[in-house]
Amino acid sequence: MMKRALTFGLACLSLLSCATNEPEDKPKPEPPRLVGRIASIPPDRRFVLIQRYGQWTSEPGSILTTRGADQRSANLLVTGEALGEFAAADLQSGQVELGDAVYSQHIPKPPPASEPPAEASTPETPPAEDVKNPQKTSD
Repeated sequence: MMKRALTFGLACLSLLSCATNEPEDKPKPEPPRLVGRIASIPPDRRFVLIQRYGQWTSEPGSILTTRGADQRSANLLVTGEALGEFAAADLQSGQVELGDAVYSQHIPKPPPASEPPAEASTPETPPAEDVKNPQKTSD
């Protein structure tokens, strides 16, 4: 009877210790945020001008998404070119029309991986010249 109670107690403790481990705090991605609208589409349809709503900055190479009528969507690649309230983006995929909503979703960059410590390098010493070299013959 005592053995059963001890086994049961140890099992409960091990389950409790597993249950109290908190998962790692991973940064939660923010929901998409409305940042502007499609203001201009040149005839070649390779890039668009976005009229920005308020101040927002996106790094060149960031991806923006658009939503239009009939669930139409597109992916835009931020070029980094901006003038006043307008910013340029390259059309990557999908279809855009004037007035389509432009959304940005901030995805936090992972923390930099800790680099392994640099190995201690041994200074290279040039080989010492042998005063007496048995292979050399003297004249």
